[in-house]
Amino acid sequence: MTRYEQLAQQLREQIRTGVWLEGDKLPSLRETVRRSGLSLMTVLSAYQLLESQGWVRSRPQSGYFVAPAREVARYVSPQQLLQPAETVDINAFIFSVLQAGNNPDCVALGSAFPDPSLFPQHQLSRSLIRIARQLLPQSAGVTLPPGCADLRRSIAQRYAARGLEISPSEIVITSGALEALNLSLQSLTRPGDWVVIESPAFYGALQAIERHHLKAVAVATDPQLGMDIDALAQALQQYPIKACWLMSHSQNPLGGSMPTDHKQRLLTLLAEHEVSLIEDDVYGELYAGLTPPLPVKAWDSEGRVLHCGSFSKTLAAGFRIGWVAAGKQAEAIQRLQLMSTLSTSAPMQLALADYLSSHRYDKHLHTLRRTLEQRKHIFYRAIKREFSDQVQVNYAEGSYFLWLEMPEHCCATELYWRALKEGITIAPGRMFAAGEQYRHCFRLNASLPWNARSETAIRQLAALIDEQITLS
Repeated sequence: MTRYEQLAQQLREQIRTGVWLEGDKLPSLRETVRRSGLSLMTVLSAYQLLESQGWVRSRPQSGYFVAPAREVARYVSPQQLLQPAETVDINAFIFSVLQAGNNPDCVALGSAFPDPSLFPQHQLSRSLIRIARQLLPQSAGVTLPPGCADLRRSIAQRYAARGLEISPSEIVITSGALEALNLSLQSLTRPGDWVVIESPAFYGALQAIERHHLKAVAVATDPQLGMDIDALAQALQQYPIKACWLMSHSQNPLGGSMPTDHKQRLLTLLAEHEVSLIEDDVYGELYAGLTPPLPVKAWDSEGRVLHCGSFSKTLAAGFRIGWVAAGKQAEAIQRLQLMSTLSTSAPMQLALADYLSSHRYDKHLHTLRRTLEQRKHIFYRAIKREFSDQVQVNYAEGSYFLWLEMPEHCCATELYWRALKEGITIAPGRMFAAGEQYRHCFRLNASLPWNARSETAIRQLAALIDEQITLS
């Protein structure tokens, strides 16, 4: 961590804890230089970093001031803590939405992926070309489960850097995180079993439950803190739960991350009921701040947590490379993979292993996290400026999603189809639940560059929402 990043972190914590309140003027650059002993350039860089992250605002000839607090939503609308569903039928709706919005000319505010221009495409291409030149016919064998040994070692080394002892033999390379999650669910359940998911939930979880003919208990999920642990305890008491599927960091679609004490309580509770956890951590590398959060897997001493990750949200969406640190389930998942997709692309695995060996990934992630936070704050400010005051916006640190809640009489699915005619996509709340409880909510992707197209799209959405509010 550089000195200016250390200073920025110190000031950020002071703002969080109330040392500096909204509108307060921070110490001047010269005063901070005198107090800290740092150079003027270091102090200026720290203040500029805080400004780019939305913590402070600069005023010409006046200095830096604490920015207005970002809106923090609690539970999204009054909702039942538990929402059981013996039948999940969502895939047809999700398919229709995703297919209709699959137009490269649209402003993709509904996309689940970051702006692809933020990925190191030239470096990845060089790795892919280098591997293609070296690839021998017999190299195809590396694609058989559990996958490329060099790539699994690189992933294990990244776990080790965060203090997690995970052997490469526990890691299974998959065709994206969704395959890792599906295989994990399949290894733990049988048709008719009950599974705990979040409410609202990542739509891939709902599709997997439908595909495998499972029953779901959706547990209330806080936009800032993640799944309600007390409600989870109630679900475990009332239903014969076989598995729990959740996102511990930057939950999709809400954006919140579980605090450390919640993660520990969660694992203890699941252990008491002998329930395994499928931890979907595809956004774990896109954290806010300077310290990477530990996944629930970090406290797992019994092999109860199947930790699933991916490079699709951080490095190369089109490579479709994910993995699961499956522990004692690793062999079962390999057998299931062999019967379904058989293997994961050998060139893509080898190219990623080559790129990771260059040690450029962490530098890329540092830049990516900073850019995503800057862009999200710009989108947030534009939405607060253009949208009706009746629209609530949840801003959670990390990742690149904003979750919006319109008045309950509005319909985000109708908004989706009307926006699509204007060349704009959103992700309507109906995608994230088995029922209709989030029909008035939607998710926005704030990773896109802020330009004339983005600004126009936000204004058009604001006008369409105003029409719904007025006419409904």
